[in-house]
Amino acid sequence: MAYRVEYSPAAEEHLRHLTARQQAIVLDAIDEQLTRQPTVETRHRKPMRPNPLAPWELRVGDFRVYYDVEEEPEAMVLIRAIGWKERNRVHIGGEVVDL
Repeated sequence: MAYRVEYSPAAEEHLRHLTARQQAIVLDAIDEQLTRQPTVETRHRKPMRPNPLAPWELRVGDFRVYYDVEEEPEAMVLIRAIGWKERNRVHIGGEVVDL
């Protein structure tokens, strides 16, 4: 079953903080990793501890994609936030976020 991928307005804004090359890397990984079986834990996908962002994380090198999955009424992945990790800090939309 293929999942439809939607981006929140905040995630679209977060993408604008990345270079065109970085955007391409992240968008390719989202298409490859999240259109099929986004809730299967892998080396790059993992469920997160409860937090205000999202229940799932996709790791793409130093980049992080935070997403939620809905099964009903249709199979959909909602991208909530996109950022990059530097040491123990996650930068999302130009701000440092503690998770």
